[in-house]
Amino acid sequence: MSESSQESNQKQHIDKELLMESLKNDNIENFRSEFLDLHAYDQASFFMELNEEERLHVYHFLSPEEMANLFENLEIEDDEYSDVLAEMSPNYAADMLSNMYADDAVDVLNELDKDQVVSYLTIMNKDSAQEIKELLHYEEYTAGSIMTTEFIAIAANQTVRSAMHILKSKAPSAETIYYVYVVDEDRTLVGVLTLRDLIVNEDDVMISEIMYDRVVSVSVGEDQEEVARMMRDYDFLALPVVDFQNHLLGIITVDDIIDVMEEEASDDYSKLAGIADLDSIDRNPISAAKKRLPWLVILLFLGMFTASLIGRFEETLDKVAILAVFIPLIAGMAGNTGTQALAVAVRGIATGDLEKEKIMKIISREAGTGVITGTTCGILVTFIVYFWQGDLFLGGLVGISIFFALIVATLAGSLVPLIMHRLKIDPAVASGPFITTINDIISILIYFGIATAFMSYLTR
Repeated sequence: MSESSQESNQKQHIDKELLMESLKNDNIENFRSEFLDLHAYDQASFFMELNEEERLHVYHFLSPEEMANLFENLEIEDDEYSDVLAEMSPNYAADMLSNMYADDAVDVLNELDKDQVVSYLTIMNKDSAQEIKELLHYEEYTAGSIMTTEFIAIAANQTVRSAMHILKSKAPSAETIYYVYVVDEDRTLVGVLTLRDLIVNEDDVMISEIMYDRVVSVSVGEDQEEVARMMRDYDFLALPVVDFQNHLLGIITVDDIIDVMEEEASDDYSKLAGIADLDSIDRNPISAAKKRLPWLVILLFLGMFTASLIGRFEETLDKVAILAVFIPLIAGMAGNTGTQALAVAVRGIATGDLEKEKIMKIISREAGTGVITGTTCGILVTFIVYFWQGDLFLGGLVGISIFFALIVATLAGSLVPLIMHRLKIDPAVASGPFITTINDIISILIYFGIATAFMSYLTR
């Protein structure tokens, strides 16, 4: 480690010690001097390392407005917001929520009981309360639920000079100033321009002359995942939100989209793993078990069906017991191949790439992939079994079974989530364990079906 890195780490350590010492000694001046120089994220990280008694000192040392900046950067579980807010006095908490950006305040209030929400809104600043109430009405996971109403809008029939005056006056309360939106007298969105456009043009130039009138916007009811995709495709820092009459209602900023992407990725991974929720790590084994049990119980019954399926081929196994040795191999290969195809398909759906392709093209590509992987693995297994057991026909049977099993598993892993998506069902529910179990059943049917058909050659 370099000397500069060591000095930086040491300084950070000393800062924490000074902050803790200031808290314990009730030295508000030293604490504020050190603490308010930190980035809001670092403030939030330090805050969460404190116990409840120490945090009570912080509430005394910081104003609600300063606490709002910290609170927006807290990385805690959703159910912990209620506990942290309960440590504050109701008036302090309400003032803090009033000073937060409206969309961030809504995110916090959505995690509280309805009685708590009503209580805070009642004692909150009336203008802030009204703004938050409007956002609370939008359905969760839509553009309306994640947008903020703190944006800057100007008219087309004004000059750059007057627009800059508005920008300077409203910038302190706006969430972003990089985009300025142009509306008419009915608040209809008619254009957009960037901060750069205002800076590089002369003061007397009219806004209508420099604005972009082909504005990319999203409907207030649009799914947040689609909004995230648009932000990614267009590389925007913010995206305007409009109603069905194109009235400008708010904007969605890139920091909110990053949260959405993390949330959606966590949700999809939870479903792929067959778990109800992976947003948090459960310290309580009972809570963790409740989330995992539903899928495990379903898979247990599917597993029992697989076992009963093998039982139906008992006569085949009695005659050629060596066939049982290769059941895990064939089922495992099919399950792994299906999971690979599933992961690619779910990602393709999430990015929108698969939606651009025709179904026959997807089937053709995946079938080709299955043929190539199936042929390669089938040939390898054939020779491995032959050299191991000295039986070329047995090797060929196992190889052919793997060939067909991998083709079917690849198609199932790709097409099942795609069909679910076309039916407006979340494709991630075609989870890894589910696809694996289904492919187990299919591969066993293929394996024992072929073995039974060629039993006479195996028992010679």
